[in-house]
Amino acid sequence: MQDTRLNRLLTTLGDRSLSWLQNTWPRRLLLLLLSLFFGFFTASGISSTTGQLAIWDVSASLLVVLIVELISRWFHQYRPPQRDRPRRPFIVDIANAFKMGITYGLFLEAFKLNS
Repeated sequence: MQDTRLNRLLTTLGDRSLSWLQNTWPRRLLLLLLSLFFGFFTASGISSTTGQLAIWDVSASLLVVLIVELISRWFHQYRPPQRDRPRRPFIVDIANAFKMGITYGLFLEAFKLNS
């Protein structure tokens, strides 16, 4: 690809945004909390939508279980960090927080429905 001003601008913008996201722990915590709350919101949307359209219950639950299991497998393939091993990527932690939000949201919806 040619080294144009637009290409340099987009590359610099991407590098700066990644360094900003991984810079300090408050930003990491903020993104993890946002991911957790977005997972909770997604679970609420999934349960209300599939509850309204009663024919999509089984397929939506299959999709949610598949996503949760894939994220769990992705998260648990990394071992705890030590001196010779790097930390797991931050996107894995974000996906795990999203998974926890979905799980908590679906449990809360089940308790609301007394089922």
